[in-house]
Amino acid sequence: MSSWVGWWIDLRAERGISVRLSATADALNWEAALFFFALSSVVLAVVLLVVMAGAAGSGLLVGRSLRESREKVSESFGVLQATLLGFMALILAFGLSLAVGRYDNRRQAVVEDANAIGTTYLRAQTLPEPMRSRSLTLIMRYADVELQLSHVVPGTAAANRAIAAGSALQRPLWSLAALAVQKQPVATAPRLYEDSLNAMIDEQTVRVAGLSNRVPTEVLLLEIIGAAVALGLLGLHVGVLGRGMVAVMLAAAMVALLLYVIFDLDRPTRGLIQVPDTPIVQLQASMKLPPAAGSPS
Repeated sequence: MSSWVGWWIDLRAERGISVRLSATADALNWEAALFFFALSSVVLAVVLLVVMAGAAGSGLLVGRSLRESREKVSESFGVLQATLLGFMALILAFGLSLAVGRYDNRRQAVVEDANAIGTTYLRAQTLPEPMRSRSLTLIMRYADVELQLSHVVPGTAAANRAIAAGSALQRPLWSLAALAVQKQPVATAPRLYEDSLNAMIDEQTVRVAGLSNRVPTEVLLLEIIGAAVALGLLGLHVGVLGRGMVAVMLAAAMVALLLYVIFDLDRPTRGLIQVPDTPIVQLQASMKLPPAAGSPS
């Protein structure tokens, strides 16, 4: 019996350690993601350039110190740096594909969100009064809130307030839709409006999820470390051969630029490459015009 008790205690202890280790790893990944995401565009570009140029420069210095044994190490270093350069190209292409895919999804989510709001606004014009006028006013306010999502950083207090404001408007809109269905239980217009309102609410969830869906931190770290190691070995090989440093530094600058594009695509509201909010802005302009359909009699 004591052996079973001891086994159970050991198992609980091991599970407790694994849970703590998992929580610690998640916390470190989250802090790294926040670090990459919180940097300004200029600071991020400078950090990447310094890391890549520093790795290449360090390799050059070490290579020049090994120039006396050039015949012994040049061939092995050449094979190794060629392999790592291929690996660097692979992981950079993989990271770029992830970032571009997420950027396209966020841009499509803005278009679909604007379309859902516009359809709901048009169908709200067919509701009976007083649900019609109240719903139109709330939908216009909802469009203003959805536009704010394009200008706030995901995960911040401002983003949480914008999401909460949108959710707060959804509840009275749904109540008015239910009243319209109850008032006209056999009419088609209230039920069509209810369907479009449901789609509009769903689109906010999709858009918020897309803003928070960033490239995994492990992939970003792997790209930085892999690129730095590959550039270091490239500089080492060039230094052993006694070549100039201009080509190596140009390669480091190009890799830093590509890394910056990958990171910037993953920062939809604060980088140089931002998701356009034109569909919602155009929708707001159309809402300022008088409703196309008058109040039903």
